[in-house]
Amino acid sequence: MTSQARGGGPVAAGASAPRGAVDGVNGTARGPQQVRRLSRRLGRADLKAVPEARRALRELLRHWRQPEESDVAELLTSELVTNALVHTDDDAILTAVVSPHKLRVEVRDFTARGPLPRIPEAGNDTGGRGLVLVESLADAWGVRPHGVGKSVWFELGDARAA
Repeated sequence: MTSQARGGGPVAAGASAPRGAVDGVNGTARGPQQVRRLSRRLGRADLKAVPEARRALRELLRHWRQPEESDVAELLTSELVTNALVHTDDDAILTAVVSPHKLRVEVRDFTARGPLPRIPEAGNDTGGRGLVLVESLADAWGVRPHGVGKSVWFELGDARAA
């Protein structure tokens, strides 16, 4: 698994377990910490899913921390969703798990080819910036391989307090 901390340093690999157990798809939580979850299937090459994913995440994060953190989360989510829909030939799955102290967003696709952060080319107004943004704005990010495909993920928030 590949993982990076803000600024490119390594972080511990693997998903962190939320403190409260999530019950069902709607994200109701049991236990001492409220944990909410979003899960969406994104249709192959359906770029209308990008603003829909942003809206769903915005609703999930409505009462989470500072508004500017939610803005960053929306931006990074839209970058990961766009990458999955543009650079693969299959559906993707968006999952977001939010606790009072941390947000983890994963976009799973079904292509083994890994993402490659690259330096944007001069004169190319739209390409090559997604993972550069994720790398610079997320507290941690990485790639988790699956039997078929991979998940590209990022985290925001104080991981020490979670």
